[in-house]
This record gives sequence, C-alpha cells and structure tokens, in this order.
Amino acid sequence: MPTSRESGRERALHYLRETVLVDPGVQGTFLNENELAGRIGVSRTPVREALLLLVADGLVEMLPGRGAYVPPLTGRQISELMELRGVLEQHAARAAMDAHGVPFEAMDAALGRQRELAGAGGDPAEFIELDMVFHQALVDATGNTLLSRTYAGLRVRQRRVGVTALFRTADRRQAVCAEHGRIMEALAGDDPDAAAKAIDEHLQLTLRVLLRA
Repeated sequence: MPTSRESGRERALHYLRETVLVDPGVQGTFLNENELAGRIGVSRTPVREALLLLVADGLVEMLPGRGAYVPPLTGRQISELMELRGVLEQHAARAAMDAHGVPFEAMDAALGRQRELAGAGGDPAEFIELDMVFHQALVDATGNTLLSRTYAGLRVRQRRVGVTALFRTADRRQAVCAEHGRIMEALAGDDPDAAAKAIDEHLQLTLRVLLRA
C-alpha cells in the first residue's frame, strides 16, 4: 500500500507532467515549489521529489540558488524527437501490417474526434492528447511492451511540441487531420512503403512548423 508521501509525489508528478510542463508559456521560466504545492494540495517535499524525477528525465533543471527551471526545447532536441518518432512509428506500421493487426478502430476514433475539434476550434490540449492516442495505438499494436513504453516515455515532450505547433500556424489542426488520414489510407492499403512515407511527411511537416522562426 503506498504511503502518503508516495501518493503526494505521484500526484505532484502527474500534475507537473500533464498540466505544467505541457504549457508553452512555462518554457524558459522558473517554477515556484510553494505555489505548486498549494495548487496540488500537498506539502513542498513531494513536489521537490517529483521535480527531481523530472530532472532525471531531462525535463527540468535545478539551478543552485534559483530553483527549478523549465528549459525550452532546442531545435536539435525537437529534431531528435521527430527522428526517434519516425523510427518507432515506421517500424510499428510495418510490424502491425505484417501481423494483420493494425488498430483501425482506435485510430479512426481518435481521428474522428480530432476532426470535430479542428472544425469547432476545440481545446488544443485535447487535440494533442488524441494525436498521441492515434500514434500510440499503432505502436501498441506491435505487441512489443518495451517499444510501447519507450514511445510512451516521449509523451511530455510530444505534448509540449504538439501544442506549440498548433499555435504556430492557424490551419495546423486541419493539416494534422489530413496527414493522419493519409497514414490511415496507406495502412488500409497494406502498403508499408506508403505508410512509412506518410508518417515521415507528417513528422517533417510538424518539424518545419516547430522550427519556423
């Protein structure tokens, strides 16, 4: 049974990952531990413990005398993220098609909701959450637990860059839906090369938006 400290740390970690670090406005700023503790409803200790875990993940830096700093993702880090995603997603597409296990229902449901949000100008955080559901479903279809965990470990970084991309260009939501649609078409056509190309184009277009000055 988890102790109260462990529960508090997990609550703090979840809040930091899902609410704080995905806010583009937080990048390049310092976090106030006392303020965070008040918002989360825990003492300062579990907040500090959660921050140290995020330091180990490379998402936060602890600067002596100044506290917890959220460094902006550099162009190189963003490029490396997209490169890694490409390797994992293209492999997943081929593996899922080979096993006749492409999760069309889950991917189509995520894409359908994204189209609704794109047309209604809905919550960008929900749109990006669905984006991750779309891609994670394909990776999970490989049945490779380590692969799925590796991809899921990119979650915070993906949310950070995903939300940022939506604010960089007005029509990015519609473009993402179209790109996801092309991935689905290639998967439905059982064409590994076309699927790899569609995934690569999707990631490269996202990268271009993110690196735009």
